[in-house]
Amino acid sequence: MFAALGRFVFRYRWFLIGFWVLVFAASLVFAPRVSDVLTGEAYEDVPTEATQASAIIQRDLGQSPSSLTAVFSSDSFGVTDPRFQQAMAAFLSGLDQHPQIQSITTYASLPSLVSTDGKATFVVLALRDPNAGKALYAELKTRLPASGDVRIAVTGLAAVNSDIMEVSERDLQRAEMISLPLVLLALIVVFGTLLAAGAPLIVGAVSVVTTLALVYFLGHYTDMSVFVLNVASMLGLGIAIDYSLFLVSRFREELKNGDVERATVTTVATAGKAIFFSGAITFAAMMGLVFFKFTILRSMGIGGGLVVLISMLAALTFLPAVLAAAGTKINALPMIPRWGQSKGGSFWHNLAVRVMKRPIVVMVVTVALLLALGVPFLSVRMGEPDATILPENVSSRQGYDMLKESFGEGAISPIAIAVKTTGDVFQPENIGALYDFTRDIAQDGRVRQIDSLVTIDPSITKQQYQMLYSNPSLIPPQYRTLVSGMAKGETTMIRVTTDLSPVSTEAKEVVDRIRSLDKKGLEVYVGGLTAGIDDVVDILYRDFPWIILFVVVVIYGALVLFFRSVILPLKAVVMDGLSIVASYGALVFIFQQGHFSNVLGFTQQQSVEASLPIIMFCILFGLSMDYEVFLLSRVKEAYDATGENTFAVALGLERTGGIITSAALIMVLVSVSFAFADIVVIKALGLGIAIAICLDATIVRSLLVPATMRILGKWNWWAPGFLRKVLPAGKNLH
Repeated sequence: MFAALGRFVFRYRWFLIGFWVLVFAASLVFAPRVSDVLTGEAYEDVPTEATQASAIIQRDLGQSPSSLTAVFSSDSFGVTDPRFQQAMAAFLSGLDQHPQIQSITTYASLPSLVSTDGKATFVVLALRDPNAGKALYAELKTRLPASGDVRIAVTGLAAVNSDIMEVSERDLQRAEMISLPLVLLALIVVFGTLLAAGAPLIVGAVSVVTTLALVYFLGHYTDMSVFVLNVASMLGLGIAIDYSLFLVSRFREELKNGDVERATVTTVATAGKAIFFSGAITFAAMMGLVFFKFTILRSMGIGGGLVVLISMLAALTFLPAVLAAAGTKINALPMIPRWGQSKGGSFWHNLAVRVMKRPIVVMVVTVALLLALGVPFLSVRMGEPDATILPENVSSRQGYDMLKESFGEGAISPIAIAVKTTGDVFQPENIGALYDFTRDIAQDGRVRQIDSLVTIDPSITKQQYQMLYSNPSLIPPQYRTLVSGMAKGETTMIRVTTDLSPVSTEAKEVVDRIRSLDKKGLEVYVGGLTAGIDDVVDILYRDFPWIILFVVVVIYGALVLFFRSVILPLKAVVMDGLSIVASYGALVFIFQQGHFSNVLGFTQQQSVEASLPIIMFCILFGLSMDYEVFLLSRVKEAYDATGENTFAVALGLERTGGIITSAALIMVLVSVSFAFADIVVIKALGLGIAIAICLDATIVRSLLVPATMRILGKWNWWAPGFLRKVLPAGKNLH
């Protein structure tokens, strides 16, 4: 099959080159517009108790589903000072007539919007149309003063999402500027000639641009997260170059006999087959993300799966066609001497021999090291991305920091409770139930403030509240606006404020306690950021074990089919798991615990973004298995020829050690370039992948693989008799 594909590619090489050039040219028209169809939202598309609470408050109480928050703060004077008032008035001038603003809430109607020191306040601008948030945020930023005694910033979910999209595009451009020259330099070092080094970069560019164009079209039919830009570019560039590295290397090796057609056919039949198999494994791993209900994961699975498929197709058709057309000229334009194969090969051979002399010691030490690196993950806290993932120089992050400094972390994200009653809210029995329920909430010492119909004045008793609301004309004028905004018909809301970080364990305990309280006959939905995080994490990690099972079973089955062994694939799965666990530990150690934050340029995170471990699992399981396939296929070839396990392992590592190391180095360079991103989530993903690939290419492939294969001996290749009868005999990859 693959030999036939090689002959087809050679025969129609100019047609295939022309086809891919047209595809690339067409993609260049649409790929730059991909951000127009992407969203900064991540978890808003799945119904949870928290999203139900938000929906009820929006629908029944008329509160806007989206808002922007203008924050005002001064170190010199208070909110009531005329100079402070003048600055606020200048910023808010005319906004009450803005067609996209539904309402404006200030401390005049809600005194709690003023900080305890009286030097800060914020104004809530409720939007008529959630989709108008980005445009209005851009307009409001033009009103921000360059300097002055009153600091002003605009924040809120719409503002944060807008900045995430803008900064993500900037991060992508920076990553490409950093990675492309470094990758080209690495390829020149590996191949020694400019043409051979340039071919993988061309394939990488074609794969990424084509994928982004396809994402642009898909974005018109399904929600796609802005983070798909970075994942598609990181994976596309790294995988396409990895595949190209193996193809170009094999083609140059086969070209020594001078027959270009034979070199092309053999390259596709051997390295091409390995690439197809590896691509199928990586694609299966990425498809694990598609089963999740959340936008951020589903879209990354779609984007990652697409870029793997495009990279594989380009590597199997476009690149061999280019190599066939170039022929012996692929070695033209020498830049530096190529790495000595014999010297490199002898290094890997000698390393394998030394490891296999003390395999148990090496295995115990390396496994212990990988597990030790994973220990920090035991203290992981999961959360959703907020403004702190952005750099400190953007308005939405500045506004968030000002709110946090002046009002505390809990005030930024209060617990919002939607309450449905039987009959009108203001009926005496409902007011009594609300009173009792809020007093039960207040029993928790971590609760600082409760805003509701029955907590307006602490001196009013339950009976007095019941009498007050039975005759609305008795409601004091200063409270009427507040009351009308908090209750209508059979719906009311309760806002609970704490001094706790929304992602802290204690904040989660407060939410869990409220959910467990006697509801007094009320229908209660607990929402807000903490409840939302709790709900999202529960859904994600309720589904994650099934996704792990799906990915592992599919990949294990494919490896059994390929290697005709049940032990070797199991060992490969376990070792992949060890390198992933180690990278998880690094994720917590660096980003949650804050180590190296000054060096890497980020603010210590209170939690790990909940989807990151899941995304990393799917990406790393596929990438690591690529290197496993290339190494073990050569080992199997030698074992089939000699029947000597130790010799086969040493020879396999000798033949592939240099090329796998080069491929891993390039993937690390691409991933590390994203560690310079301003958005912490992308920085963490890039660094996490780079660390895992480093561990996989050094500790796992160089030490753990030969050690475990030496210990297992002939059992590496064992499969039960009935299975061998149904498995195809197959041919070696190389």
